[in-house]
Amino acid sequence: MAITRRRLLQSTAFAAAVPAFAAATGLQTAGTARAQAATGEAAWRHALSLFGDIKYPVDFQRFDYVNPDAPKGGVARSISIGTFDNFNLAVAGVKGSIAPAVGLIYEALMARSQDEVITYYGLLAEAASHPDDFSWVKYRLRKEARWHDGRPVTPEDVVFSIDTLKKYSPMYSSYYRHVVKTEKTGEREVTFTFDQPGNRELPTIVGELTVLPKHWWEGTDSEGRKRDISATTLEKPLGSGPYRIKDFVAGRSVAVERVRDYWGAKLPVRIGENNFDELRFEFFRDNLVALEAFKADQADWIAENSAKQWATAYDFPAVNEKRVVREEFPINDSGRMQGFAFNLRRDAFKDSRLRRAFNYAFDFEEMNKQLFYGQYKRINSYFEGTELACSGLPQGDELQILETVRDKVPAEVFTTPYANPVGGNPEAVRGNLRESAKLLKDAGFEVRERKLVDPSGKPVSVEILVQDPSAERIALFYKPSLERIGVTASIRTVDDAQYQNRLRSFDFDMIIDQWGQSLSPGNEQREFWGSQAADKPGARNTIGIRNPAIDELIDKVIFAKDRTTLLATTRALDRVLLWNFYVVPQFTYGFSRYARWDRFSHAEPLPKYGRSGLPALWWYDADKAARIGRRS
Repeated sequence: MAITRRRLLQSTAFAAAVPAFAAATGLQTAGTARAQAATGEAAWRHALSLFGDIKYPVDFQRFDYVNPDAPKGGVARSISIGTFDNFNLAVAGVKGSIAPAVGLIYEALMARSQDEVITYYGLLAEAASHPDDFSWVKYRLRKEARWHDGRPVTPEDVVFSIDTLKKYSPMYSSYYRHVVKTEKTGEREVTFTFDQPGNRELPTIVGELTVLPKHWWEGTDSEGRKRDISATTLEKPLGSGPYRIKDFVAGRSVAVERVRDYWGAKLPVRIGENNFDELRFEFFRDNLVALEAFKADQADWIAENSAKQWATAYDFPAVNEKRVVREEFPINDSGRMQGFAFNLRRDAFKDSRLRRAFNYAFDFEEMNKQLFYGQYKRINSYFEGTELACSGLPQGDELQILETVRDKVPAEVFTTPYANPVGGNPEAVRGNLRESAKLLKDAGFEVRERKLVDPSGKPVSVEILVQDPSAERIALFYKPSLERIGVTASIRTVDDAQYQNRLRSFDFDMIIDQWGQSLSPGNEQREFWGSQAADKPGARNTIGIRNPAIDELIDKVIFAKDRTTLLATTRALDRVLLWNFYVVPQFTYGFSRYARWDRFSHAEPLPKYGRSGLPALWWYDADKAARIGRRS
């Protein structure tokens, strides 16, 4: 393995300085760790990782993948699909539509590096400390951490933030539910106490906490009215991050400007990042209209989610003249499941044979050919695209883990590798429909006058709830296939607000849902598939899974003591989820697609787990901009 000059300096000439640096800051080195272990004192750490594999040392200067000399300046305009009517993060997803720019004005306790699987380094906090049993974690805030009004970020802000987010947001309430106490334990220290030991992910989970300004939210606005953090607002919020909101037109556009005296600009986790003076978000409700705006140079880049548009809509002069660059960035940082999700709270879907029959009715290959120009592949895992996905038959550690729940899972988990049915031609489709009919007959369903009825004689009817034209298009393709097995199928398209309200109250038969997966799954699996989240309004267990075997496997994932065990346990969980047929898996594409006007540059190479790196790792390139001409 090649060693860069910077790494060599860190490991030799700089090595002598590390103990002194650590002593000055109280951070951990191998020597201090041994000394603290001998006294029973938890060590202060500059970084946290799930299994301790930390790349950058305590005195690191910057991440390897940034350009520390990147020029600052310029304006970058991007496209957002949808709308917004809220800047209050605490009620995001509960009340109103949050503006994406809000994420740029706040900071978290720690920042994740993009060239490691999952490792976090100090941001608002300079260090963290936890015992070997992970029963609590303490964060020490940086002296220099400041809000944009100049006031320091305090432990009181941290306590206020987690308490407020848990109170008003179902998502945060679930995510931080293992935090039973948060308290100020020093002038710049805050301690989170957990409900049980051994959950090694919890220190990093609270490290992701977005910190809100307590004094601002408890104050009054420019007209003397007391602010209400339980309500939506379009007042520009106070932040601590590299950007602040400059101006906006409600529902149409938001602009953020770089904070020139940003307190964290010289932190190792911020060097070379956030280079644009201004970022503008232009909102569109329709993909086609958004693309036309991009082609007219009303935006600098667009993320393209439509395979059809990617294949057919980018043949215009600026592309041919190479003034517009089309580029695909590999997705290495996550996996996902996307599919037609059943609502198990509906009696019709309680039989797994019916759910499996729906899968046999789905002709993905024909859909891929007709709608997506053959670009996609079928999803065969809840962790598709990662090393966490199961394959073949269970062996070794995975098999041993599955043996602990053998009496609670389908027998096929042990005997048959999971595979989706394959269509794409009339013969294959007929075979799949015959298998679907057999499953339905075995479950007591039958077809009467071309309509499928359940064992009680009630017709089987299904409404697929969708919220946008792209999802509607997919559901409409599936509808005739369901009708061929006798199901009365309808598609209901509603606006964003109604869609979210119906999801929160579980008022649907089927939806198109997706679950993103990190490379180190943990506590979020309870929110996705755990019994406790099955009937919790706003929870991500939209399916309504209540399965003791899955609950047991989730616990084994969360309490895995090393990466090898985590992989084996996650693959076991994946296998059990698949064989219960909770969704009809759809499709995926292993790249993010972007088109951009060629005005920007980035350091080479981009980090493995950073996808495009837009906009944080890019900068305005004046020479390139001059070559392609002025903006419209």
